[in-house]
Amino acid sequence: MSGHIGAVYAIAFGLSSASVFFNPATGAVLPRLVGEKELVAANSGIWTAAVLSQIALAPAAGLLVVAFGFAPAFLINAASFTLSALVLTRLPLTARPSTTPDQNQAIHPAGRWRRWAHQAGGGIPLIARDRLLRVLAAGQLLAALSAGATSALLVVLAADHLGLGPDGYGWLLAAIGVGAAAGPLLVLRRVEDPRRPLLVFGPFALRGGVDLTLAATTSPVVAGAALTAYGVGTSTGAVTFTSLLQATAPETHRGRVLTAFDMLWQTGRLASLVLGGLVADAVGVRWVYLVGGILLLAAATLGFATRMGSPAHAQDGE
Repeated sequence: MSGHIGAVYAIAFGLSSASVFFNPATGAVLPRLVGEKELVAANSGIWTAAVLSQIALAPAAGLLVVAFGFAPAFLINAASFTLSALVLTRLPLTARPSTTPDQNQAIHPAGRWRRWAHQAGGGIPLIARDRLLRVLAAGQLLAALSAGATSALLVVLAADHLGLGPDGYGWLLAAIGVGAAAGPLLVLRRVEDPRRPLLVFGPFALRGGVDLTLAATTSPVVAGAALTAYGVGTSTGAVTFTSLLQATAPETHRGRVLTAFDMLWQTGRLASLVLGGLVADAVGVRWVYLVGGILLLAAATLGFATRMGSPAHAQDGE
């Protein structure tokens, strides 16, 4: 294995790079398949299917590895990606007219690269001009600055603050999984309007309260119950936040807006991992969760103070 470590890193980098393209694309395509009132239900179904498949297939993958080794597991995983690609090619999507004039005219390579660079950053000016998108972007960044560190350091919190071993840490993860699977099924079954502040920004407040609870408690039972609530907040928040973003971003630039939000999330998480590690080493892991909870509560407060508006975007001056 040590002789192939470079290949492992390269493959992991390739998978992460592909997800950068895939995730915004799926978010941009969904509103072309369902109406706005169906966005919450559709995103809820996608989230639930992903979580339940992970819960069901992770133990099956472990049994497969134990019985037959790693190679068959990775081959099956590769086949699943191939099958997924074949299914996606059959989506009933109609072509959209391009907003770029003279697209069919020959373009000098230098001009083509300039146009590509302009389009790649096209989501940022749209976010800057739209008040609701700015608020959602700020909330996304605050949540990312919290979630990166608190997710990565949960194992440290379990050991140093709650006195739990590997089994106890596994139960904490299971509590999050139960909440994440139950959230969309219990809370979002009949929600049609993605512009409901309580459902969009309430999960930020819930998750912030959970982080503060984890910073204060030393009881594994209380921590497990709080993390179940955290799973509910994560799942419902992801569904409603994504649905609102899809309904708010202009159709012709939706992919670029979603890409910009994904960039904010990934950048914030990376910064959170670095800063969280430094804070944990300097003053203890409890302070990471204290700061993380404050950041999430700030995101919720910012969202509740903002008027959602109508489907027409609430831009400055309107």
